[in-house]
Amino acid sequence: MGYQRLSDLDVKTLGTPGRAFAEEVLLGLSERPRRLPSRYIYDDRGSDLFAQITSLEAYYPTRLEAGILAENAGALLDRFDGAPLNLVDLGAGDGHKTRILLRHLADKGADVRYVPIDISEGAMQTAVNAMAEALPQIEVSGLVGDYFEALRWLSGQTERRNLVLFLGSNIGNFRKAQARAFLRRLWSNLNPDDRVLIGFDLKKDIEKLLLAYNDPEGVTADFNLNLLRRINNELGGHFDLSAFRHFSTYDVFSGAMESYLVSLTEQTVTIDALATDFRFDAWEPIHTEYSYKYLSRDIDDLAAFTRFSVEARWHDSEKWFCDALWRVQR
Repeated sequence: MGYQRLSDLDVKTLGTPGRAFAEEVLLGLSERPRRLPSRYIYDDRGSDLFAQITSLEAYYPTRLEAGILAENAGALLDRFDGAPLNLVDLGAGDGHKTRILLRHLADKGADVRYVPIDISEGAMQTAVNAMAEALPQIEVSGLVGDYFEALRWLSGQTERRNLVLFLGSNIGNFRKAQARAFLRRLWSNLNPDDRVLIGFDLKKDIEKLLLAYNDPEGVTADFNLNLLRRINNELGGHFDLSAFRHFSTYDVFSGAMESYLVSLTEQTVTIDALATDFRFDAWEPIHTEYSYKYLSRDIDDLAAFTRFSVEARWHDSEKWFCDALWRVQR
């Protein structure tokens, strides 16, 4: 099934990310310490690498969350009492966890529309094609763009109830203040009694975290380096990827795994589209990603601050991961 089939299934592309990418690279590499936003890892290759990460034994969140959804799909979806439903998937990836919920709805003959949203057109193609093959009876309306563009789209959806999925601990990629701002904006663009299902990676043994973000196979390293690969491909960058190494560590004060790309030598890198040279010292890091871990009370505090009410929390047997169901109250 090719790209034309995507058009048949109503995939819309939002925004022009190229300019924003260039602007954020210029800003981030001009700062001290240097930083690059993790969302730009996710071009088509980055999305494929992340799909590989989710199948690694060391990377537990995807496996645990899929089990939580399979066990609790009925209890979750029964809360909508058969109302017509938008199942809105923020950062859909390949959509395999969402299919657990959609299969349950399809078996019930529910009136549901699947709305996957992803920054990567390749990931969207994978998600929509896989859904069309697995559950052809489900209506699909995909959006290629960032989350905030998607929120503006959501604000006009009034004929159906919305269940917004923010799975995979994606909320952990936001710093705490950013998470509050994002979720408050989400709340403001939803209707009363809409729900949000959010995946939270919980605090646990630090060695388990370190292994998950520094896998022995090196897939996570290649994933992180994809930021530099994208700059080379799309902005005319001249990064030598072998001159940087991936490094992830846990900050016990903030409760976050933090990922970096570390320059292995003193070097100067030109980016043609920015008409700028960037000089790196040996062992100078570029910050690329946060992955905050939560306690149960952190989840309750976040819901209260953003004006959601907590309806349910579901965990795996080890309580390493939590899916929290929140409801919009006004």
